Amino acid sequence: MTPIVMHRRQTGKAATRAASPQSDSCATAVLRSASCARVPALLLLGTLAGAAGAADYPAKPVRLVIPFAPGGSNDIVGRLVGQQLQDRIGQPFIIDNRAGAGGVLGTEMVARAPGDGYTLLIVSVAHAFNPALYKLSYDSIKSFAPVALVGSGPNVMVINPQLPVNSVKELIAYARANPGKLNLASAGIGSFQHLSGELFTRMAKIEMTHVPFKGGGPAMTDVIAGQSQVTIGSLIQMQGHIRSGRLKPLGVGSLKRNATLPDLPSISEAGLPGYEAINWWGVVGPASLPQPIIARLNKELNAALANPDMLKRLEGEGAVATPGTPAEFGKLIVAETARWGKVVREAGIKAE
Repeated sequence: MTPIVMHRRQTGKAATRAASPQSDSCATAVLRSASCARVPALLLLGTLAGAAGAADYPAKPVRLVIPFAPGGSNDIVGRLVGQQLQDRIGQPFIIDNRAGAGGVLGTEMVARAPGDGYTLLIVSVAHAFNPALYKLSYDSIKSFAPVALVGSGPNVMVINPQLPVNSVKELIAYARANPGKLNLASAGIGSFQHLSGELFTRMAKIEMTHVPFKGGGPAMTDVIAGQSQVTIGSLIQMQGHIRSGRLKPLGVGSLKRNATLPDLPSISEAGLPGYEAINWWGVVGPASLPQPIIARLNKELNAALANPDMLKRLEGEGAVATPGTPAEFGKLIVAETARWGKVVREAGIKAE
């Protein structure tokens, strides 16, 4: 082989080596560089698309899911919210009652819904304690985007008027003298009424027999009839029966008195210091709900909560308007989930 031929073969091998891994790496780096250069533009386009979507939102009816049956506090507040948003935004807000499993079924449906703002959910304190009661297919915090806290309202302790007690202190004394003889009615195992009652008996160190029903209505009926003697339920549901005299109130679950019943002391001041059981209601959407749509809905809801008519209607139901930011609402959900989860675990409550 002549030197000239050998030189050509070596040159060819060198060229091949130069065109292999290192050349490919360089080419890949160039392509990556070009792709990376496009990322800010893509992000900007996504942001602009979200803003444009929010500007046009809503362009069609919005479904507002209430994960409980009609007639309860969630339904009452949810319908007020839907009407206010419809009036302010100009599109129908269609109420969709999806009851079942303590609110889990309707909540699960919204967790799986597209994050386009056309499926929203009314949540309450049940959203905070359900993770401790049920095996959920969603994360009650991570699967949702907080939109706005709407209002809060205390539970109220009521008794059958024939029971010979007139205060929280007298009820505690009576229960200690008659352990297990008082029936404590609730809307069902794992309901807020049940947890409120469990918190009361544990803090008071008394024993009452829990009688679960399928809803707050039947529980109230049982107390009115005298089969059960005590229940702790939503003031929104109880106040009509209190005004008629069919139920005797002993105290509200908030730390302070409620404007609806200003002469009624709180349970905390009436005999059980530190007791607090407050329901709350708010609006959330799927976790992927765009920030511009969250901001729009929050703005409209806060404006609605400043409406004197809305305030009057909430107060008439024993609730207080609680406007705020999505972040503040998110912090409340986290705190309440920890608080009520502890009550469920310590009491050993298992959902049916």
